[in-house]
Amino acid sequence: MRSQWVSDDVMGHILAALMPANRLAVIVSLTTGLRISDVLNMRTCKLAERMSIVELKTGKRRTVRLSAGLVDELLAIAGKIYVFEGRCDPRKHRTRQAVYKDIKRAARAYRVAANLTPHSCRKMYAVKQYKRTCSLSRVRELLNHSDEAVTMIYALADALTAGN
Repeated sequence: MRSQWVSDDVMGHILAALMPANRLAVIVSLTTGLRISDVLNMRTCKLAERMSIVELKTGKRRTVRLSAGLVDELLAIAGKIYVFEGRCDPRKHRTRQAVYKDIKRAARAYRVAANLTPHSCRKMYAVKQYKRTCSLSRVRELLNHSDEAVTMIYALADALTAGN
């Protein structure tokens, strides 16, 4: 089953129910369009308002921007090595499964019918950027996609979800 897009209202409820560190990770994903694995892999020493990231899945380099307030929040919870430390070992980062389970718990609590996962944040980002720019090529560039057809699935996720 694929992750689905949800409205900002629904995501607001989910964010309110998440554990603080997971909430911040999801906010970073919503703000930047990064996959949750890339967010969790962020290193404290490289944290800045503008930073370059090499995506784990594709190996592609990408520059992302964070607000000063978000950087301050991240620094407040950051570990020595990773911004999002692992539960048992501070030398490892938090797992994406930990964020996934927290989102699923929150979705059950609010009885959200959609298949909400951390990847839903990437779809929400794509929809927001498409509505802002009306440019599929710009969204493709922001998501670092090679194929415009894949970008279309993301950018039109709200319309595809409405059909269900």
